[in-house]
Amino acid sequence: MADKEEKLLRLRHSFSHVMAEAVLQMFPSTKFAIGPAIEHGFYYDFDLPRSITPEDLEKIEQIMKTIISGNHAFIRKVINKKEALDLFKDQPFKIELIQGLPEDEEISVYTQNTFTDLCRGPHAENTKDLNPCAFKLLTIAGAYWRGDEKNPMLQRIYGTAWETPKELRSHLEWLKEVEKRDHRRLGRDLDLFSTHEEAGAGLIYWHPKGARIRTIVEDFWRREHFRCGYEYLYSPHIGKSWLWQTSGHLDFYSENMYSPMSIDEQDYYIKPMNCPFHILMYKTRMRSYRDLPLRWAELGTVYRYERSGVLHGLLRVRGFTQDDAHIICTPAQIEGEILEVLRFSLNMWKAFGFTEIKAYLATKPEKSVGDDEQWEKARASLKKAIDTQGLAYDIDEGGGAFYGPKIDLKIKDALGREWQMTTIQFDFNLPERFDMTFIDQDNTEKRPYMVHRALLGSIERFFGVLVEHYAGAFPVWISPVQAAVIPVAPAFYDYAVKVENILKEADIRVVADVGNDRMNAKIRNAQNQKIPYMLILGEKEESAGHVSVRTRKGEQKNGLPVDEFIAFIKEKIEKKENV
Repeated sequence: MADKEEKLLRLRHSFSHVMAEAVLQMFPSTKFAIGPAIEHGFYYDFDLPRSITPEDLEKIEQIMKTIISGNHAFIRKVINKKEALDLFKDQPFKIELIQGLPEDEEISVYTQNTFTDLCRGPHAENTKDLNPCAFKLLTIAGAYWRGDEKNPMLQRIYGTAWETPKELRSHLEWLKEVEKRDHRRLGRDLDLFSTHEEAGAGLIYWHPKGARIRTIVEDFWRREHFRCGYEYLYSPHIGKSWLWQTSGHLDFYSENMYSPMSIDEQDYYIKPMNCPFHILMYKTRMRSYRDLPLRWAELGTVYRYERSGVLHGLLRVRGFTQDDAHIICTPAQIEGEILEVLRFSLNMWKAFGFTEIKAYLATKPEKSVGDDEQWEKARASLKKAIDTQGLAYDIDEGGGAFYGPKIDLKIKDALGREWQMTTIQFDFNLPERFDMTFIDQDNTEKRPYMVHRALLGSIERFFGVLVEHYAGAFPVWISPVQAAVIPVAPAFYDYAVKVENILKEADIRVVADVGNDRMNAKIRNAQNQKIPYMLILGEKEESAGHVSVRTRKGEQKNGLPVDEFIAFIKEKIEKKENV
């Protein structure tokens, strides 16, 4: 597998260079920036004399195929900084990159045919290694140079490349499925949420059906937390600047925080995180070892500045509700607490239908706080929890935050995409900064351990992943409308409303469609809205007190007593099953 991935990396990187050469042939005045290989393909950023169109992509593909057929070698050459500056004197983005390199650093360039690029590699040996039938240019996007909004906006061309045409076809089919499941499109089609850039980018407006699902998720989340010994907190949305200075956010995180507001001639910041507020609650009185552990949870809405270029529906936003929790405990309790929080996390994910879960254990970076003994004890606790749950995991060497090691849980969705969601993060920093203490059994003050834990990550991002995982066809227990009652004709509207009321009394989320559309249109609308069950009512059903059940998959069961349907759907809800 590693050899195949390495080969694909070389192929995709080489395709990006061939694409850059093709673009330069079409637009000789092009200024080119960077063009790496990425998962599933490659891209290149350009400053072009005009906007690229989809029709241009087809032309660029044809030029690329001609270049590939020329059997040009990818030739590496090492040059010094002065030579590099002279070689790329007409390419300002390359000049900027070169000027940022140390004077004595080895600089390599790669040339194929008429194109030379500043590049570390690796590449294929020759363009003949690139299958002209196994790549496709996909999309055009805007991208700020070096990701900075103050820099020029470039045009980014994305492509995909594979070893064989069969693999390419398979990937293109997968991309169609990804597009069908796009949470932004489904959010609009199912009337779940919206965004309004004219009122503020990166902020989510929850519509009634989306808000209903969110309420179901949050109610379940709270109920499970209470069962697992957590207490629920509410904290303010703003705090004085000293709070964020003490926490370190103003030193290490200020670029992601919004500008302060002045209240009574003092600076207040809108919160990017909940933890300092939880610590203040902890410090309202002296704590004993008998009080610990404390498991404190909050669905706290926080605000973080994200560049406009990275905002993406529900998945990357500026205001979101973090399903936050902090565990404050003694050093002796930490191992058991980590075991429990990991077990809890896995059970929650499985309840929502995610079963492919992998752990990533991030260890001590070069710069860190806390002594080696603390770090080793924390790391061992995390590893033991992973081993006890039998989870597959990778070690992320040096990937921990400066204030402690962590476990990240990544889940796979229905399309095999991996999403980083849960984080279980040790923190040796905040207890020290805020002078958190407890009185231990020997009657001395000691420092507690603190663990940050975001289980779903954020409600917004989790909901986006949930929508795409199920393609909007949610399990019955989550569905905003669980059943639609559809009379075959106006004569049966009264019976439809009667059935609706019976189901409502049984806590089934139901709507009777007694509008003017024909029955087939009502069925089609219910299917388009991905409602799990349609109850079709006519003369036979009314006379017998029955319903005929049709699922959104098209399966049917006729003549079912209403109370039997209620028992059936309640079992589906209880078991958290899908249709």
